Amino acid sequence: MEPLLRVEQLQISFKNETGTALVIPDISFSVFENEFVAIVGESGSGKSLAALSIMQLLPPNAIQKGAVYFKGKNISRSEEQNIKNIRGKEISMIFQEPMTSLNPLLTCGNQITEVLVRHLSLSKKDAAKKALSLFTTVELPDPSAMLHRYPHEISGGQKQRVMIAMALACDPALIIADEPTTALDVLVQANILSLLKKISVEKGLSVLLITHDLGIVADVADKLIVMQKGTIVEEGRAKEVLTAPKYVYTKALMACRPSANDKYYFLPEMKDLMIQERVQLLHKPLYVQHEKIILEVKDLEVLYSKKSGIFSHTVFQKVVNKVSFQVHEKEIVGLVGESGCGKTTIGKAILKLIDVSSGSIMLEGKDVTAMSEKEMRPLRKKLQVVFQDPYSSLNPLIKIGEAIAEPLKVHGIGKNVADRKKMVMEMLNKLELSEEHYHRYPHEFSGGQRQRICIARALILQPSFVIFDESVSALDVSIQAQVLNIISRLKEEMNFSAIFISHDLSVVHHLCDRILVMHKGVIVESGNADNIYNSPKHSYTKKLVNAIPGKDLMAG
Repeated sequence: MEPLLRVEQLQISFKNETGTALVIPDISFSVFENEFVAIVGESGSGKSLAALSIMQLLPPNAIQKGAVYFKGKNISRSEEQNIKNIRGKEISMIFQEPMTSLNPLLTCGNQITEVLVRHLSLSKKDAAKKALSLFTTVELPDPSAMLHRYPHEISGGQKQRVMIAMALACDPALIIADEPTTALDVLVQANILSLLKKISVEKGLSVLLITHDLGIVADVADKLIVMQKGTIVEEGRAKEVLTAPKYVYTKALMACRPSANDKYYFLPEMKDLMIQERVQLLHKPLYVQHEKIILEVKDLEVLYSKKSGIFSHTVFQKVVNKVSFQVHEKEIVGLVGESGCGKTTIGKAILKLIDVSSGSIMLEGKDVTAMSEKEMRPLRKKLQVVFQDPYSSLNPLIKIGEAIAEPLKVHGIGKNVADRKKMVMEMLNKLELSEEHYHRYPHEFSGGQRQRICIARALILQPSFVIFDESVSALDVSIQAQVLNIISRLKEEMNFSAIFISHDLSVVHHLCDRILVMHKGVIVESGNADNIYNSPKHSYTKKLVNAIPGKDLMAG
């Protein structure tokens, strides 16, 4: 049977300052009708480039040789008008970040109707009816109201559903989904993936899923393609590849994920696993809590105000409701929950980046909520944060050595520039970065390296308390393992306490000593990380655990 899509001996290269860089030397694969195919690999493996080549979204002359066949026709050399008729109509694409893919100036409904009018020549009235039907199909809440909302007015998961609706608008034969659930909550991620699978089965369309997460693949894919450095290293039925991988790279991708059963001091890393398939791991002993309390949050409440109604009355929403917890010396506490539950708000309140409505936050015996900004300034040296997006956390115009040294300068640490530079060099070494990186700019680093730079900047002041806010959620599993290992090692070396905010319960279970589960502004369950992960009591916690992609795969 002829495949729906056939990529044959594709070679892709790009010109740079030194000449031509060959990024994909030679790949071939196919997608059949009604088939769900996943391409897996680390960042830079070439999986997204393969997808972009299908849609002809690469620069001119990037494809050096080979061809892309769709429904038996070579579309890799199609005229611009011909490929425009295929894009969106017969092959559609769901990109990784829906906020940047959607037009902020158009309502969600208008963005769907625009596609329908362009490709199907529908009237605006008929296009609006179909848009409503599509929003119902992708299970958006209150579909008729969603037609009139702008992208900034809806959640990340809802934006991704709008993107899926747009992809389905013209009843395509193939949908390419490029990292469609990266950085989404596990519950939202599970819903998006099950929706994609359900629609592909009901409508009989094919899906090409690009991802770095093998757990996702385990739950939805029929066929799995593993890419490394621009080459396909393994291919086969998804369950067969995952249960009995043949190539060492596939085995390594699976092994560097946090284990469901055992807690180790460190996760195995890709660089070690590629040399030897099994790495000796040291089990973490049962957690023993220290007596000294570093942070105590008591009866914390935070209200957000917003305008409502035709007369723009101010209404208040309680996003954090009577929350109380403690963090002890040398302890990492995980704060878990879906978007909007209030976990990041708690982090901002501790940092005094927002005002609290009531309650107290005691850091080393001092009430942060009662302090003025002047009183707070000396305490900020002891209280640091690492945010989710390292690129937006760094000034693109400042070299990273200067960025890491800046907190030292602000707090008057170090005799002179040379002294501060020496301290930065030592910190770079601790974060497994080279001293030559001191003079480079943020854009010259990978995502994982940038996150390590942000950790270096946070720890350069030797803080006693650190907040990690979704610090590994958008990283590949292999890079994630490196960053988690660095956090674990430096916590032991520098003796800081921390709150680790995340939606990924498997990561939190590996890294943290205790876990707090938040739902709708309230802590619904708390306790030892093993107990929460393996024997959850609250129904919401059970829901979070069950939504972890590939949990059975991790257990195996």
